[in-house]
Amino acid sequence: MAGVLYLAFGKWCDIVVRVLGIDPGLQRTGWGVIDLQDNRMRHVANGIVTSTQSLSLAERLDQLHSGLMEVIQTWDPDEAAVEETFVNKNPVSTLKLGQARGVALLAPARNGIPVTEYTPNAVKKTVVGAGHAAKQQVEMMVSTLLPGCEIAGADAADALAVAICHAQHAGNRSLAASMAAKPTGNGRRYR
Repeated sequence: MAGVLYLAFGKWCDIVVRVLGIDPGLQRTGWGVIDLQDNRMRHVANGIVTSTQSLSLAERLDQLHSGLMEVIQTWDPDEAAVEETFVNKNPVSTLKLGQARGVALLAPARNGIPVTEYTPNAVKKTVVGAGHAAKQQVEMMVSTLLPGCEIAGADAADALAVAICHAQHAGNRSLAASMAAKPTGNGRRYR
């Protein structure tokens, strides 16, 4: 990503790409937003969208969708990355997680944001160096890679790890897409 500039309003500007990482779950969906500029990543925000366990499945999915839409509207990401579902021993839990994951894919897609998916092992291997790393190792490496970041919980740490994984794998694809689009005038120097 180093050394790429584009012309906006008569000035050469570094491209900044904003990435939303999502760790889907029916009870707790983690989200994390980072900015990429040259070879640097900067933490922007992170948090967790929750659903009320006593509600129907449809109402819980609606809560997740509303929460993710609020995150998207607030932080205006250029790209999104979602962790893929792993198969549980319990097929009912796997199905419910898949439905929550569908919401996590739908929310950015409905806003015209390109979505990329990564397996949990790919995320862990990218961030920690081992595909079967523990959650504590992931959280520690996220804190190391994004200094000064206060992480809202394990699900938010996983979401930031998904965003970091995307940053490492997307590379020049992100820059090419950002260079092709028009500046938004929203205060950030990109798109």
